[in-house]
Amino acid sequence: MTDAQDVPVLILAYNRADRLQEVVDALRSWEPRHIFVSVDGPRAGDDADRSKVLATHDVVRSIDWDAEIRTNFQPVNLGCGLGVSTGISWFFDQVDSGIILEDDVIPGPDFFVFCADLLERYRDDERVFSISGCNFAPPEVVTQPEASYRFSAITHVWGWATWRRSWDQYRYSMSDWRVRLRGRNRWEAMGADLPGYVYWTAVFDWMRFGHIDTWDYQLSVTQMASGGLTATSNTNLTENIGFSGDSTHTNYAPPYVRPAGSLAWPLVHPRVERDLAADRWVRKSILQSTTSSMLGMARQNLLQRAASATRPVRRLGRR
Repeated sequence: MTDAQDVPVLILAYNRADRLQEVVDALRSWEPRHIFVSVDGPRAGDDADRSKVLATHDVVRSIDWDAEIRTNFQPVNLGCGLGVSTGISWFFDQVDSGIILEDDVIPGPDFFVFCADLLERYRDDERVFSISGCNFAPPEVVTQPEASYRFSAITHVWGWATWRRSWDQYRYSMSDWRVRLRGRNRWEAMGADLPGYVYWTAVFDWMRFGHIDTWDYQLSVTQMASGGLTATSNTNLTENIGFSGDSTHTNYAPPYVRPAGSLAWPLVHPRVERDLAADRWVRKSILQSTTSSMLGMARQNLLQRAASATRPVRRLGRR
């Protein structure tokens, strides 16, 4: 088995030095030997933002254990979407697999070993697209609760890992998502029920029309189009500390967020097949993809598609 300390770790950051310091402090107890840090640049003309970004650089330079550290400090601000996706591309230009943490995700004690074990186990298994240490589903909705993890078609990126073979399929632009994911493949990938189909179609179209600045819905499309699955821990292994007023998308901690726990060892491996029941629970309880919300989302989607026909679409760049 690969020594977990030798698995490359990418940290993605921007201007929250205090959050990044907590991540570095958590890493210090594990002392990974290969650390990559990608920091987005400051907003143009914003001196206060520049100072915050430079403080983040200082935290990176404070890493004091024996490790190879590579940095990607962006000179200008790329934003939530390109800032993250460009950093991940930079990472996989140099490694063939690794762990990815944003600056508000604290790894628990078993997270690194879990990722290292599964990165090795499924290295050449293209049925497995990625690995996630983030779990929201309670045991009673999991099909194989005796297993250490399950397989999901939903990507959770609050502490995750993957291979270059998966990231190489990623596209930042959502302009062609309906071509990449069509027909029965789309129906199955979205959960094989109407609420899931409407939910994901609406969200992906919002991205296609440029209404959300993010990078992870593109990852969801990529996984769905590949037919791959995410090996998702049945115990939550990370903690998100990013719920605050300075967050872009998450200003308060929702009730389903739980603290990091511990795994029983050795791992119990499940069959490589999608846990559809757990995915439907996550979609309904976490993503709020219900029959009642379905009609509202469909209406919003139709309105946005009509509006896009009357103005130029803001094109999103590729990675």
